Amino acid sequence: MAPCRIGMGLFFVAVRWTGGGPARRTGQEACPTRPLDILGNRRYLSPRMSTRDEKERIEFLQGTLDMLVLRTLLLGPAHGHAIAHAIERNSDDVLQVEQGSLYPALHRLIKRGWIEAEEGVSENNRRAKFYCLTAKGKAQLAVENTRWDKFARAIARIMRPAESEAGR
Repeated sequence: MAPCRIGMGLFFVAVRWTGGGPARRTGQEACPTRPLDILGNRRYLSPRMSTRDEKERIEFLQGTLDMLVLRTLLLGPAHGHAIAHAIERNSDDVLQVEQGSLYPALHRLIKRGWIEAEEGVSENNRRAKFYCLTAKGKAQLAVENTRWDKFARAIARIMRPAESEAGR
């Protein structure tokens, strides 16, 4: 399976399947979330998956990446590149975190008090900001885990209706 990208504006902050189909006129891979327009160019579609209102939907989209970052930092402090690499590695390279989404997420988490940052030196002797989880962040991770489980069960009920009815 081709890797997914995590970036604003797509499915889940968003995870999108890049497809593995034949190349189109533009030389890009086929992507089911970006259909071709009348000229054969890719056009951008905003996510169609939603919750009750727009604000909650955007928070949900951002919340997915936030949850992955918090879970990654549960293992210990890390710099941005290491966080992105850990998410990619732990998803068997299915998810790829784009810098344009990761660093705004890290700033958002600092602002909420869920993580803290301090200067340090990376494994290749470069200055880097290291991020660590706070007690408030650990509590939020528990909340996010509960929300994620509820969401995953709802999707499973739709994707496998016979299995979900048998379990009731």
